[in-house]
Amino acid sequence: MKNKVLEASILAIGIIIFGLILRSSLLDMTSVKRTVTVKGFSERLVPADKVIWPLAYTLQGNDLVYLYDNVQKVNSYIIGFLKENGVTDSEINVAPPSADDNEANSYSDNKPLYKYDMTSVITVTSSNVDTIRSLILRQPELFKAGIFLHQNDYLYSIEYEFTKLNEIKPQMIQEATIDARNAAEKFAQDSNSKLGKIKYARQGQFSIENRDYNTQHIKLVRVVTTIDYNLKD
Repeated sequence: MKNKVLEASILAIGIIIFGLILRSSLLDMTSVKRTVTVKGFSERLVPADKVIWPLAYTLQGNDLVYLYDNVQKVNSYIIGFLKENGVTDSEINVAPPSADDNEANSYSDNKPLYKYDMTSVITVTSSNVDTIRSLILRQPELFKAGIFLHQNDYLYSIEYEFTKLNEIKPQMIQEATIDARNAAEKFAQDSNSKLGKIKYARQGQFSIENRDYNTQHIKLVRVVTTIDYNLKD
């Protein structure tokens, strides 16, 4: 009889312990599921700190040697214009001229007016963005000298870059994280909960875009962070 009572007591204690463990597990599972996912956002406008300005032009003619000599003269004029206005030798790169034989490339029976096209590209790469922008506005001075630069051509478009992202990354990530926490706290408040610790965080990629088509020297930098917070009663 005593053995049966003892066995029954042990069984009862085991059932109670099992019930407590099961209840704790269910509470833990419920706690794990109670999360909120929020996104934090940060953006700022920054001036470009690098400009790449290709000055490209094409001369036409029937004498290849004569064309090449003329290209050298035009290049010297353009380089002189740049240096007189503050551009240094280290910021100027002159690519070898390229030539096209219009007769060889023609798909028509009509003979082209000029046998050769010769294109030259002088590229200015500089961190003095304001200086170069002022010169870009003075391109008509080259037109007056008889130098027709390629315009509105994606091959020779002006590029502005922002290279100091690492200098503003920490602060922008902090701003995005604070923005995400504010959103999570508002959600917790509205749901009569308390905000717990971060369960998981994902930092999005930084994006650098032109503010708009007409002000490409101003860049819009953005970052979005996604954070999962635990919620508790």
